[in-house]
Amino acid sequence: MELLHYILLGFLVVCAISVSLSKNLLNSILIYMSYSLIMSIIWILLESPDLAITEAAVGAGITSVLFFLTLKKIHAMMKSDDDEEGEEKDE
Repeated sequence: MELLHYILLGFLVVCAISVSLSKNLLNSILIYMSYSLIMSIIWILLESPDLAITEAAVGAGITSVLFFLTLKKIHAMMKSDDDEEGEEKDE
């Protein structure tokens, strides 16, 4: 069981580093969601179900949805589609 804790903590460190090094905002949000879900699993293993539910609901749920809406609002999610259309028009 202790090995599982170390593996999950390792995943947390990898998620934290990869979020800071990621250039793509959408990838950063997905990594952040995985970070929150791993943290929720850790809370369950530490026998704190109330914190696990809160982390899953707020961290992976509501916050991520707000991030997605913000990306859509600033048109950051549509950049790759616009770039592809621009390349097609040039041909």
